[in-house]
Amino acid sequence: MARHTRPDHETPAQAGRDGSVYGRTPQRREAEELADALPPLLVEAERIAATVAPGMHGRRRTGPGETFWQFRRYEQTDSAHLVDWRQSARSDKLYVREHEWEAAETVWLWRDASASMAYTSGKRTPTKQDRATVITLAVATLLVRAGERIGALGEPLPPATGRTALRRLAHHYGSGSASSASDIPDAALPRFSRAVMVSDFLSDPADIAARIQSHATAGVRGHLLQVLDPAEEDLPFSGRTEFEGVEEDQRLTFGRTETVRGAYHARLEAHRASLRAGARRFGWTFTTHRTDRPPQTAVLALHAALSGAPIPQAATSAG
Repeated sequence: MARHTRPDHETPAQAGRDGSVYGRTPQRREAEELADALPPLLVEAERIAATVAPGMHGRRRTGPGETFWQFRRYEQTDSAHLVDWRQSARSDKLYVREHEWEAAETVWLWRDASASMAYTSGKRTPTKQDRATVITLAVATLLVRAGERIGALGEPLPPATGRTALRRLAHHYGSGSASSASDIPDAALPRFSRAVMVSDFLSDPADIAARIQSHATAGVRGHLLQVLDPAEEDLPFSGRTEFEGVEEDQRLTFGRTETVRGAYHARLEAHRASLRAGARRFGWTFTTHRTDRPPQTAVLALHAALSGAPIPQAATSAG
């Protein structure tokens, strides 16, 4: 292997004129290393988070802390020492001063990396996996900005906070080392934590509900986002069409695909209804997203679910 040797009298700036590595300043090396640690999908995710952030509220909720949040009406279950007498003296009603919860909470993130998620029906449409990754990283970006801890469900990465945690998660997703299992991981989560799970969720709704139940019994509240390609929703094919399984060695051929389109739509909606009912049964939420639509709506829906705010109507219906 050839090796370039720098003369003792040659300065770093001079060496850099011929394009050698010795011309890189420490700042440039740091920038290049940072660029290597920021996969393109993270750059897109941060752009989405930047467009979503101005129009949303933080994940504010009542709890122990020193920051004042709001006044609310006194309830019979409240202790008398919680009454704010100065505020109550301004009216004929009693009010309680609430503070904002300031403890960081771990939100566990999972995005499906199985073979079926690599599907796309067009060159201008991202794969389901790429869109799921972008949405997951955008949510992670918003959580990190809010001071929350993020963890990768079913992965060896420990939960952490800050930009380092975000870059580490993005690198893990971009390296292809994430688990390729299509089932929701059944790893035990800390009690009362939160979870965000992004997948096409095309497997048996009963199996998915069983995985949700295993987490819900530990007090974990979660949110499911189903990501589908437009062809999977619309079934736009006509004439003789052969469908080939991705994760199973199966083939299905229709002579006139357009004749089964109505039955297909009904079956898909029934599948979604089962997923939605299974999630609601355990206090979880379920929303949908198409890869030919902007991801911002899906990110807003997940953030609203984490915040306990109403989920935008556009995210609760197909497309």
